[in-house]
Amino acid sequence: MGQLQFFTSFPIKPTWYNRTGLYKPTYGGFVDYDLRKSGGKLSLRTLIDHSVVESFGAKGRTCITSRVYPNFAVGSNACIFAFNNGAEDVKIIELTAWEIKKPLMNGI
Repeated sequence: MGQLQFFTSFPIKPTWYNRTGLYKPTYGGFVDYDLRKSGGKLSLRTLIDHSVVESFGAKGRTCITSRVYPNFAVGSNACIFAFNNGAEDVKIIELTAWEIKKPLMNGI
């Protein structure tokens, strides 16, 4: 088994990234996962809900949760990046995104 690391950061610096006083954290999670047993495939699911970003890797065996308060990446300015800082090549086989509707509260 090899140890995989999942992390989020800004691989491509947006124009607002260099603003003074901007908090630019890197988050990480580690999990032991044998890629050979899964045919070399790994799932990563990310849920984004305004101020919360949660990423689940290796079928939920690791989770990264981040609280964010975007001022600039709102609405059509929001984006998501998939990147690899590892030594091996990574191929994204499938990437699917859905927009979740507002909840229906008490029939309203």
